Amino acid sequence: QVNVVESGGGLVQAGGSLRLSCQVSRRLGSPSTVTWYRQGRTKEREMVAMVGATSPATYSESAKGRFTISGVNARNTVYLQLTDLKPEDTAAYYCKATTPWGDAWGQGTQVTVSS
Repeated sequence: QVNVVESGGGLVQAGGSLRLSCQVSRRLGSPSTVTWYRQGRTKEREMVAMVGATSPATYSESAKGRFTISGVNARNTVYLQLTDLKPEDTAAYYCKATTPWGDAWGQGTQVTVSS
């Protein structure tokens, strides 16, 4: 069984930054991946960024240049650094771990950007 816990969301003004954390309960060796998604109140869930234990990061067009996903650290945690935040980035951000033991989603962390 795999468990995922996100944290780090909050309320920030436009132009501000936040760092989200995704902690996974199992070791994230190859071929595991961690993917950040987000879902606005009236929107479908969309992929934001993904990183593999041994593969490079990939980003959505909306995230490129502003968001940075870290590699997997020794505590099986992946960070998503959000910079230059815009009101349209307001959403619940979810982390999904894909591992040999199964897939798991976290409960989400809310990011709210005020104008």
